[in-house]
Amino acid sequence: MISLVLAESALELVPKKLRNHPSVISHARKLGKRNSEILLDNSWHFAAMKGIDDEKKRGRPDLVHLSMLEATSIPLYKENQIKIFIHTIDDKVIYLGDNVHIPKSYHRFEGLIEKLFSDKIIKSENQTLLEIKENSFSDLIDEINPSTVIGFSTQGEEHTFESAALQLPDNCCIVIGGFQKGHFSDEVQNRLNQLIAIRDTSFEAHVVVARILYEYEKTIFM
Repeated sequence: MISLVLAESALELVPKKLRNHPSVISHARKLGKRNSEILLDNSWHFAAMKGIDDEKKRGRPDLVHLSMLEATSIPLYKENQIKIFIHTIDDKVIYLGDNVHIPKSYHRFEGLIEKLFSDKIIKSENQTLLEIKENSFSDLIDEINPSTVIGFSTQGEEHTFESAALQLPDNCCIVIGGFQKGHFSDEVQNRLNQLIAIRDTSFEAHVVVARILYEYEKTIFM
């Protein structure tokens, strides 16, 4: 069993200080929702986001969607050999239950996550599918209590996907940035035992998720 944390993910509701910006108000009206109930998305809120803290690491819920689809559509997840956590840029953590089917349509995913932010938990009969809690990255690592924590960043030691997968021991925690550009914060960096770069290239989060989990599967299933 290993764990995957998508860290500092670009997944958040529109913050309070941006809710009265014209681009946010207009987008919320198109969706028929309150401006406090919609996800921050730079495709729609680019003007509102100019100059905010960590601007380049925020407003990309589509990257989180793609990463979650990749991680939950593979044998490793379906056979309960991996636990998945989404740590957000504003220190919330989404916990995924077993055999959760993430909507393939982004618009359905968007609605699901907005409902999760509102209701805090999504259930199907007696099973918890998704739950969100206030939680820092460091506290999450303490909760997981892995044997080692391995992050993926262009600042790390260079490996191929294949050689990186061979670095993953049982009960380890893989940490991949859930954002478009930038690097891990000091809080995240300080909890990593090892930092790995894939060649000298920057890949989007969902590509790293798909490739490293596939290579890891080969080491345990083949």
